[in-house]
Amino acid sequence: MLAEPAPALSDLALGLVVVVLAVRLGRSPVAHRHWRTSFWWAGAAALAGFVHHGVVKHSARWTGPSWAVISAMVVIAVSYLLAATVAEVLGPRHQRTFWLLRSIGIAAYAVLAATGHAGVDALLACESLTMLSIIVLWGRAARRRHPLAGPVIIALVADGAAAAAKAVDPDVTHRVALDPTSLYHLAQILGMVLLYAAVSAPRRPDPEPGALAG
Repeated sequence: MLAEPAPALSDLALGLVVVVLAVRLGRSPVAHRHWRTSFWWAGAAALAGFVHHGVVKHSARWTGPSWAVISAMVVIAVSYLLAATVAEVLGPRHQRTFWLLRSIGIAAYAVLAATGHAGVDALLACESLTMLSIIVLWGRAARRRHPLAGPVIIALVADGAAAAAKAVDPDVTHRVALDPTSLYHLAQILGMVLLYAAVSAPRRPDPEPGALAG
């Protein structure tokens, strides 16, 4: 019997959808490979979440390590999301920019760890800085009329709205036989589908190298 049926099954649904989208991205002639890798890691993290909520939650001993592994998978997925964003917005030759932006979240976590606030929740909180970098880059791309900017920003907003589901009063979600975590998992599906649609859509001719970097 599943330890937490609703969170487990909703994570399973999210994971299966995202893995299917990752497979489809692998067949896309236009999507950058980093998008596909990000989807694979996100899907794997959701499937691991199914195991976590369904099985591991029976054991108090392994719940913490299991959640730490899933959190690390999420961090990797976000890293590839940033890498794909840098490649799409600035061009493929901006590895230094990627590492500079990636180091923001890492440095923030290092500071928290040094002050005795290390932990999975702190790690995920620091990842919000990486997501902010991604949003800023796409906002810059929108001002320069990058063809993907609008659809990607809509997908990111949808994903952010999904995260807000965690703050919904459980008494409200209980009316539809869900809890905030389960609602969050299901709401994420929309964001991932929108992101897939954005990055797999036919592109207009690419701008000149560096045209969006100036």
